[in-house]
Amino acid sequence: MKIDQAFDVRIPPFGLAGTLTLPENARGLIVFAHGSGSSRFSIRNIAVAQGLNERGFATLLFDLLTPQEEHDRSNVFNIGMLGKRLVAAIDWLQGLKPAIAGLPVGLFGASTGAAAALVAAAQLPHRIAAVVSRGGRPDLAGEALSHVHAPTLLIVGGADSGVIELNEEALTRLGGPTELEIIPGATHLFPEPGAMNTVIDHASQWFERYLRTPAPVSI
Repeated sequence: MKIDQAFDVRIPPFGLAGTLTLPENARGLIVFAHGSGSSRFSIRNIAVAQGLNERGFATLLFDLLTPQEEHDRSNVFNIGMLGKRLVAAIDWLQGLKPAIAGLPVGLFGASTGAAAALVAAAQLPHRIAAVVSRGGRPDLAGEALSHVHAPTLLIVGGADSGVIELNEEALTRLGGPTELEIIPGATHLFPEPGAMNTVIDHASQWFERYLRTPAPVSI
């Protein structure tokens, strides 16, 4: 039986709090980008992370904002800043022991965090192997979309009107392999019975398919 090790971490330069979970013989590492002001304690993202841990993926859940920054609601929509926080976290991971630093990295973003994940993927084309968005706002990534070369899966609830259309439009602008998965009957937060399990299954399959060291990209 595999045993996961979980560590409380602080990510420089702002000391952002996080949880790094390492299954035995991890096959890759997924960094989470929370949305709409959520923290590393997001019940939904924790559920996804645990599902990925069970499938052999290491995960990093961390707060994108400091406690002081959380008081300013506009920070939730500062996609450029949130993208830089993700890049800083990935840089920090690269400085850890080889067993961690050598793992291929994927990004999992929710809501506005999905846009931040795509911005980070555009900035790190040689280091991000795959991206998954759950109920995301990829449109907020703007011009970065065309610079995302990592395979990207957009998961949207079938009853999440408005967000479906935004994801469909973003799908045409992304620069790498893409797929849109619509979960019938699911709303924005996927609270319906079985909906989150379906999200976990799709995300796991995507990372299992694509999470390997990215090939060189011509820009």
